[in-house]
Amino acid sequence: MNSSQQMENKKERAILAGLSAASMDESERSSDTSMEELQALVETAGGETLGMMIQSLPTPNPRCFIGEGKVKELKELASANECDLVVFDNELTPSQMRALSEDMGVKVMDRSGLILDIFAQRAKSREGQLQVELAQYKYLLPRLTGMWSHLVRQTASGGSSPIGTRGPGETQLETDRRHIRRKIQKLEEELADVRRVRGTQRRLRQKNKMPTVALVGYTNAGKSTLLNCLTGSDIPANDRLFDTLDTTTRRFRIDETTEVLLSDTVGFIRKLPTHLIEAFKATLEELSYADVLLHVIDISNPEWEEQARIVDDLIRQLGAETTPCIRVFNKCDRYIGILPHGENNVCISAISGEGSARLVEKLQKLLSADRREYVLSIPYQDAGIVDLLKRESVVKSLDYDNEGIKIRAVVTPEIYGRIRKYIDFESAGERE
Repeated sequence: MNSSQQMENKKERAILAGLSAASMDESERSSDTSMEELQALVETAGGETLGMMIQSLPTPNPRCFIGEGKVKELKELASANECDLVVFDNELTPSQMRALSEDMGVKVMDRSGLILDIFAQRAKSREGQLQVELAQYKYLLPRLTGMWSHLVRQTASGGSSPIGTRGPGETQLETDRRHIRRKIQKLEEELADVRRVRGTQRRLRQKNKMPTVALVGYTNAGKSTLLNCLTGSDIPANDRLFDTLDTTTRRFRIDETTEVLLSDTVGFIRKLPTHLIEAFKATLEELSYADVLLHVIDISNPEWEEQARIVDDLIRQLGAETTPCIRVFNKCDRYIGILPHGENNVCISAISGEGSARLVEKLQKLLSADRREYVLSIPYQDAGIVDLLKRESVVKSLDYDNEGIKIRAVVTPEIYGRIRKYIDFESAGERE
């Protein structure tokens, strides 16, 4: 193996740091669980964790976020392990990131920057790449000053910089800011085009009356495995965070009369960067238009209740809280204890297929809740109604006799008013 290959295969070595401050919102504080998740994120990004540290303080230090003593400890730890990266579990301000990097002499990243880096590695479709690029530029814009600190510091310290560098430094910084703002505007326009295309596709689906079912859940909950289990697909499903970034959609027949579009979506995670939620709305807005959500929960994870709460909060942010939802408790074969139960709960193992029949049954029940089966007697002079029923309902049988056309069909409320006078309530044993 030559030296260039060794360089490529060498993993970046990282120290992890987190802060649990009393003044912080509980969801933003670092914990053993969030630090383990951060370690998994570093591994997903291709790095290696050699140490971690959590500090407790009343409030974050405005300059360096953690205490100055802990900064020295981190510097020594990074130096002793020959690390060139320190990753913080919390979001840092641009000035804190700059101060920490200067004090420790290594590259400093926060959780948001790390997640964005993973997304940049994983996005394959043009849409996914646009969304990641937009999020990265929005994240980068307020941090530009740090990149130009060797030029900006000169004016901030009363003009102690070398003569001739003051103007160009400031000009370059402003030039970069304008360039990034133009890039953000262009990316937002391109994503608006994506939304328009999606809107057209959605209207066609609604016209064709094909229900949409969206898989949502915490990252690594098993959504792609479930999609493969139900549809017989072979979509890559690996045991790693953010394995799916680009939405995958497959047709799935749940019974002889109903076919649905089943969509896999990007996994959620605690402390998901705001820029990323905004950027991925073009994909995630599909949730608010879905007929049913399948909220996949990894019940084998000790933190499954907190993970489910985080996903529920993000579903609310995206305006999909009123969409009918089935909570799918996955990996039940690894769970020891009393399994959850309830009308819209189902326990499965997506790997083995255990419980998938019950899930399909519940899905069928939800999708048919607003449909009813009727027998219709249609005179030959109104035969155009047959075309309407074939187009807008599920026709189960069709017979011709001397009096007209007899049809048994599953009808939606949208066309009930147009076919009501043909319904044979007596043969169905019903009253209008």
